[in-house]
Amino acid sequence: MSKDIFQGNTSTDFHYFSPTKTTTMTKNKKINVNGVEIVLYEDNHQDYISLTDIARHKDAESTDDIVKNWMRNRNTIELLGFWETIYNPGFKPVEFDGFRKQAGLNSFVMTPKRWIESTNAIGIVSKAGRNGGTFAHKDIALEFASWISIEFKLYIIKEFQRLKDDENNRLQLDWNLQRTISKINYQIQTDAIKENLIPQAVTPQQAGYLYASEADLLNVALFGITAKQWRDDNPGQTGNLRDHATLEQLVVLSNMESINALLIKQGLPQSERLLQLNHVAITQMKSLIQNKTMKKLK
Repeated sequence: MSKDIFQGNTSTDFHYFSPTKTTTMTKNKKINVNGVEIVLYEDNHQDYISLTDIARHKDAESTDDIVKNWMRNRNTIELLGFWETIYNPGFKPVEFDGFRKQAGLNSFVMTPKRWIESTNAIGIVSKAGRNGGTFAHKDIALEFASWISIEFKLYIIKEFQRLKDDENNRLQLDWNLQRTISKINYQIQTDAIKENLIPQAVTPQQAGYLYASEADLLNVALFGITAKQWRDDNPGQTGNLRDHATLEQLVVLSNMESINALLIKQGLPQSERLLQLNHVAITQMKSLIQNKTMKKLK
């Protein structure tokens, strides 16, 4: 059995089966149709339905014979063959033509095993063990259900669709949950980044240091380090400290330059100006990282 069952909905978007004999299946599922329990399984996003269980609607004691009688029919052989031709590149058309010519004759006998082994078919599967029996891709299984009973087929479609709707609803809930968790984690991460953008209070050691330039005074007030310290800490980075600043930091830096000019005119010593500028940087960064207009500018 293949892992590569088609996934598209149009003839130009098929991903074909790979005609191997190893069947990989997910956990069985069941639907109850008018008191008949029908087993299904999914293989690579494609659904297979138990023909054995469907046959129980007609005669619970002779399910194998019912499937065999259906497969003797010429219309059934053509259905199986054309389905395989479309979806199974490993299908053997010569063997199919031979069965097609014999189908309908009193002497013609067909079983799932014979069909699978002779034509390398993959639309029908024989599964052993618990919940075993003959399974078919839903396209084929619903045709078998029509042969059993048109009314029963409609009930199968109804229950099958209910099952798929339930699965889709669960997937939607899971997706929404994951999306919500992602949003929460993103907010946590964003808040952490914002916290790192807010300058730390200048230490007494920083305040007592004599800075060679006013640019470095502003760097320490806003970033906590001088331009040289940033270069030493980031040897592989291009540009300078301010080239890597955020939009908020650049806005605060521009404001600080104006304020620093006024403080210089007032004759304040460098250490006092550093403390005041640091206080300005902390206050303005806290305000800007919450500002919706700034978020839109990004």
